[in-house]
Amino acid sequence: MFDKILIANRGEIACRVIRTARRMGIKTVAVYSEADADAVHVRMADEAVPIGPAPSAQSYLVIDRIVEACRATGAQAVHPGYGFLSENPRFCAALEAAGIAFIGPGVHAIEAMGDKIESKKLAQAAGVSTVPGHLAPIADEEEAVEVCRRIGYPVMLKASAGGGGKGMRVAGNDDEAREGFRSARNEARSAFGDDRVFAEKFIEEPRHIEIQVLADAHGNTVYLGERECSIQRRHQKVIEEAPSPFLDEATRRAMGAEACALARAVGYRSAGTVEFIVGADRSFYFLEMNTRLQVEHPVTEAVTGFDLVELMIRIAAGEGLPFRQEDVRLDGWAIEARVYAEDPLRGFLPSIGRLTRYRAPEEGPQVRVDTGVDEGGEISMHYDPMIAKLIGIGANRTGAIASIRSALDGFVIRGVNHNIPFLAALMHHPRFVEGRLTTRFIAEEFPDGFHGTAPSGEAADRVAALGAAMLHRQALRGAAHGARDWVLRAGRQNRPVTVAEDAGGWRVTLDGRSFAVQGHWRPGALLFDGTVDGARMVAQVDRRPVGLRLTHAGGEADLVLLTPRAAALAELMPVKAPPDMSRFLLSPMPGLLVSVAVAAGDPVRAGQELAVVEAMKMENILRAERDGVVGALHAKPGDSLAVDQKILEFAAA
Repeated sequence: MFDKILIANRGEIACRVIRTARRMGIKTVAVYSEADADAVHVRMADEAVPIGPAPSAQSYLVIDRIVEACRATGAQAVHPGYGFLSENPRFCAALEAAGIAFIGPGVHAIEAMGDKIESKKLAQAAGVSTVPGHLAPIADEEEAVEVCRRIGYPVMLKASAGGGGKGMRVAGNDDEAREGFRSARNEARSAFGDDRVFAEKFIEEPRHIEIQVLADAHGNTVYLGERECSIQRRHQKVIEEAPSPFLDEATRRAMGAEACALARAVGYRSAGTVEFIVGADRSFYFLEMNTRLQVEHPVTEAVTGFDLVELMIRIAAGEGLPFRQEDVRLDGWAIEARVYAEDPLRGFLPSIGRLTRYRAPEEGPQVRVDTGVDEGGEISMHYDPMIAKLIGIGANRTGAIASIRSALDGFVIRGVNHNIPFLAALMHHPRFVEGRLTTRFIAEEFPDGFHGTAPSGEAADRVAALGAAMLHRQALRGAAHGARDWVLRAGRQNRPVTVAEDAGGWRVTLDGRSFAVQGHWRPGALLFDGTVDGARMVAQVDRRPVGLRLTHAGGEADLVLLTPRAAALAELMPVKAPPDMSRFLLSPMPGLLVSVAVAAGDPVRAGQELAVVEAMKMENILRAERDGVVGALHAKPGDSLAVDQKILEFAAA
C-alpha cells in the first residue's frame, strides 16, 4: 500500500480524497494555485505544493508541475479527482514514465473512452447498444447542417473531448445547427484544448441513467447498480439518485452486463462510469464512459456501503476487489443535490464572491455533505462554481427526499447567490416526488426559468405563524410578556394575529386559527429548528431593515409585525418604483467580454446576438430583447465585467 499520495485537484473532491486517505493511514499532498493558497484542501493535507497562477491552464492543467510536485514530496501515487487532468492520457503516461502510480485506469482505457467518437465505435464492437449518429469530426458550420439534416432533427452536437455539460448543444433547425456547432467548438477549445465536434440523434423523453463499474488488475469486473441523473440543466446534472425509480431488476442486470463488457473490452482497471440514455420503454443506448470518479459517486456509496475512493486506491496498489458481483446489495435510497454559486433568478448565471456566512447542515446517518469551502472562503471566477454536494439518505425514496428537504432548509450560505431555493423547489415538485423524470424535466416544468417561490397554502400559514412568534419575541425583549394583538404584514397583505408565550414556545392565533410554535430561538440566530403544530420545521432567519425574512422549502417570506395603528398607516405609504434600465445591455454575470457583435448606429432585431460573455468556462450569448438601434458601446472585447455592468446602450426610440 502507498505511504503518500498526491491529489491533483482542488475543492470538494480534493477534500473528499484526503478524508479517505487519512482514514487509511496514508499521508496526503495537496497542490494549489495562487487563488487557492488559503483553500480548505490545502489546510487539510499533510503537505501542500504551489503550482502556479490562478488560471487552471497555468496551474492545475500543467502536467510537468504535478509530476515535479510528486518528486519533491515523495508521493508514490496521484489521485486526479474529476475534471482537470483526470481523463488526460498524457498525464497518465507522464506519471507512468516517472514511476508514479495513477489512481485510475491505464492510458489505453483513457484514450479509448475519452474520445466520444472512438468510444462509440468500441462500444459497437463490444456489442453495446449505441445512439445513431455521425461518428466523425465535423469540419465547419455547413457540414454541421448537412449532417444534422441527414440524422434528422433534433440533433445533439457534442465536443468529442467534452464533459460536464460543456461543448454540447441541441439543434432543432439549420440555424441552431450553425450556431450550436460554433458555440460547442469554441467551448471545447477553451475547456479541453480540443475543438472536434460530432453529432448524434437527440432522443426525446429520455432518462439519463449510468452504471458504476469497478475493475481490478486480476480480471474481476463488477457493477454497483445505477444512478438516475435525469434532472439536468443545460446538460449539467443537478440532482442524482441511487437507485433509479424507473429501472426494474432485469433492465438493471442487462445494463450492468453491457457496462462490464465494455470495461473488459478496453482492459479497464479502477472505478469508472458507463452512461446510458434510456427510453420510455426501458430501451437503453450507450452515451459515453467516464474513466474517473464521478461527481455523484456518494449516492452509490450510500446504498452499497463501499468507499469508492478507497477501492480506487487499493486497485492502483495492485490489490484485488474484496467482493464479487453476487455480494453487491442495494440498501436504502440516496439523493444528491449539487449546491452551486449561481443565481437561479437570473438564468442560473454564475455568482462569485466571498462566503460571508457558511454553515452546512449537520452530518449524520441521513445527511452527508461533501464540500471544499468554509466561511470566509472565496468562490473564484477561475473554477467550477460548486459550493458543496448535499446527500440525503433514507430507507426508501420518500425518506431520502425528507432528509434532503430539511437539510436544504438548514444550509446557510451568504455572500454569493446560490441555487438552494431551486433545489428545494425540485424536491417539493409533485412530478419529482412521483419519480416521473426525463432529461427535459427542468425545461418542461420551468419553461420560463425559475422565478422563485413563496410559501403557499398550509406552508404559508405555518411560516406566518413562526414569523409572528419570532417578531413578537424580538419586539418584547426586556418588556413585560403576555398576549399581544398585532397585525402581521407580508408585502401589502395585513393579517390580524395574537401571540402569547407558551411552555417552551408560543401560541399564535392567525386569522382565527391557533398554532403551537415550539423551539429554541433567540433574536439574531440564523436558524430555527423546531416544530409548528407538532410538525418539524427548519427555517432560515434574516434580519431586514424592518422585520424578518424567513426561508423555508425554497420559498421566502418577508414579514413585519405592526400594531394595528401602524398597519393602517403602512397602507398609505407609496411604493417606490425601480429605475428603468431597459435601454442598456447589462452583463448578467461577472466575466470576460469575449465579443461584441454590433457597433454604434447599428439597427438590431429581437433575438439578434449582441455580445458573448465567458464565465466559469461557459460562453453566454446575450441577445436583443426587442428591435432597436445601438446608441453607444460602454465596453470592448477583452474587458472584465462586473455583474450589471453596462455593455452597450440603445438609442432613444
